[in-house]
Amino acid sequence: MTEAAELPPAPEQARAVFGDRFDDAVRYAELLAEAGVQRGLIGPREVPRLWERHLLNCAVLSEAVPEGVTVCDVGSGAGLPGIPLALVRGDLKITLLEPLLRRTNFLTEVVELLGLDHVTVVRGRAEEVLGKLPPVHVVTARAVAPLDRLATWGIPLLRPYGEMLALKGDTAEEELKAASSALSKLGAVETGVLQVGDGVVDPLSTVVQVKVGESPGGVRFAAKRAKAARPARAARRRR
Repeated sequence: MTEAAELPPAPEQARAVFGDRFDDAVRYAELLAEAGVQRGLIGPREVPRLWERHLLNCAVLSEAVPEGVTVCDVGSGAGLPGIPLALVRGDLKITLLEPLLRRTNFLTEVVELLGLDHVTVVRGRAEEVLGKLPPVHVVTARAVAPLDRLATWGIPLLRPYGEMLALKGDTAEEELKAASSALSKLGAVETGVLQVGDGVVDPLSTVVQVKVGESPGGVRFAAKRAKAARPARAARRRR
């Protein structure tokens, strides 16, 4: 039996969540179950639970994302949560940020195949693109790193008064408490834990929300961002 054959049919909730993009969501699930497994992007044991544990779990993050904003999905991997979010929210401008070539190749193929014109794939680490990518309204992440480390990568990519939304598990409250000092130093002004996906996923998806003030990343990252942006500004003036 092939890995593709192990992919279960899409649950009824998927039709409601993905709407007119349902067929694209099915194709993405098939790509994860086939090429995703073959290329080592997801484990074969994840295939039977791709819908509930991965696609729907990520898609409901859209409940926490404001309308018409820019998003950077840090450490996008196989496209989770960025691709499901893009499928349900055509109003967003999404950047999938991923350092590994084999993953960015897969992401590029998915974006082109599904016609996700509002999605851009960028290869690199968050600290490498600081000052090179325009600051975004929202940073998303899932299973990338502990919250304090994730915040160090993600928060500096935000524009003033933006927010980071991190999909977490049962330890969300503990992680948030442990990272409170680090988050404060990074410019966080408000934090909380949200539950999303009522009527779609069980258990609900847990999201750590970190809102920043006028200096995302704190003073040190503001200076670093300004320094990194100087060559780009100089290049624009020479044109």
